[in-house]
Amino acid sequence: MKEEINRSLHILASGGTLIYPTDTIWGLGCDATNQAAVKKIYKIKNRSESKSLIILVDGMDMLRAYVGFVPEVVDKFLKTNIKPITVIYSHPKGLAPNVVAADNTVAIRVVQNDFCKALIREFGKPIVSTSANFSGAPSPSSLDEIDPLLLKQVDYIVNLPAAESKNAASQIIKLNDLGEIEFLRK
Repeated sequence: MKEEINRSLHILASGGTLIYPTDTIWGLGCDATNQAAVKKIYKIKNRSESKSLIILVDGMDMLRAYVGFVPEVVDKFLKTNIKPITVIYSHPKGLAPNVVAADNTVAIRVVQNDFCKALIREFGKPIVSTSANFSGAPSPSSLDEIDPLLLKQVDYIVNLPAAESKNAASQIIKLNDLGEIEFLRK
């Protein structure tokens, strides 16, 4: 795994794109603070830049560095849930402008996958995590399910072939105007 982390770090640092296993489905990612790298992700997926992307962080400290304030109700929810949960946060900072939605929000998940957590920790910055598919196609739960045409467009494919995802996207939540958790995707 260490060798795969080192190769992935080189790709991320050079503004490249990669396909990698996450705690949900196989992801297509890049440095979430690099606007040009994020633009490559949209192009690879044939996806409109008006659709936001999910960002992965390695823990609560990194999360707070990019969103500032984590509401107590969200903090408690994250600590008590075992499923991967993506949260919509307002007023992010330090991220590439093209990962931030038009309403100045961003979707961020504290990752649970060992490879991702180690990669992000060593990289020191969040990474993009969108499904490794063309926009509208099914999300891949294994490397074998990723379209060969998409594989040819990325700079690196993490070589952890035994890695299987949970074949389910993360839950997505946000706080409503009453300060209550609202599920956008269960």
